[in-house]
Order: sequence, then C-alpha cells, then structure tokens
Amino acid sequence: MFHIILLQPQIPPNTGNIIRLCANTGCSLHLIRPCTFDLSHKGVRRAGLDYAELAQVVLHDSLAVCIAALPGARVFSVETDGTRLYSDASFQPGDALLYGSETRGLAAAVIVQIAVERRLRIPMRAGNRSLNLGNAVALVVYEAWRQNGFT
Repeated sequence: MFHIILLQPQIPPNTGNIIRLCANTGCSLHLIRPCTFDLSHKGVRRAGLDYAELAQVVLHDSLAVCIAALPGARVFSVETDGTRLYSDASFQPGDALLYGSETRGLAAAVIVQIAVERRLRIPMRAGNRSLNLGNAVALVVYEAWRQNGFT
C-alpha cells in the first residue's frame, strides 16, 4: 500500500502506535537509524500490542538507503511548514510518507530533497507547534487510503 518513513524516531510508544497503524492499513514502516530505542522496548511493545508480527517493519542505516530500497516511490514529506495541505495531495499506492523525529522534525537539508509540491502540512491552530507523531501519520495514511478506495 504505502510506505511510512520515520527519520530517527525518539519516542517508543509513538513507533508502537504506528506499527499498529501499519498492521491495520497494510502500510510498511521504515525506520531510519539512529533510533533512541530498541524495537523490543516495552513502550513499543505496549503500544503496538501483538500487531508487530502483522506489520512489515524495516530498519535502514540512512534515508538514502531507504529511498534506494523503494524504487519508483514518490516521497512526500510531512512537516509543520509544508507548502501544501496533505488533503490536497493525490496519493497512489507505493507512495512514501516521510516524517521527522518528534523533537526535531525534518532538517532543512532533507526537506530540500523533496519536490516542493510533495512537501505537505497538516493544518493546526496558529501558535501551536505540532501534533503527536502517531496522530500525524494516521491522518495522512487514512487520507491516502481513502483516496484509493480503502483497497
């Protein structure tokens, strides 16, 4: 279906929730090292319940290695200062959704590698910093899946 890429995730329960999301939507999860935790961390296990065995989770040593492993995937970044609303993008199976770490987001050097029209944002009230990573991933995944008929 879709690929979710987390660049250096930091909070185990967020990753666990996203593993559960992947199991329920058919997405694959790509984690870019370094992670500040091991996938066996109790926070990942607790949030992911028994869904880890139902989800495809792949660890990569760098973003470049991850993207090379996804030939033909269109990469969309999701950041607070993206240029388009996530709901205005047209998604197709095989697309990759890239998210930064919970405390740092995506570095400018990463964002400039993404085509301007694929730099997405989720609207929020003015003055707020960001959504929880798991919530942000869920919003965009379900919009992409909806656009493709939930198939």
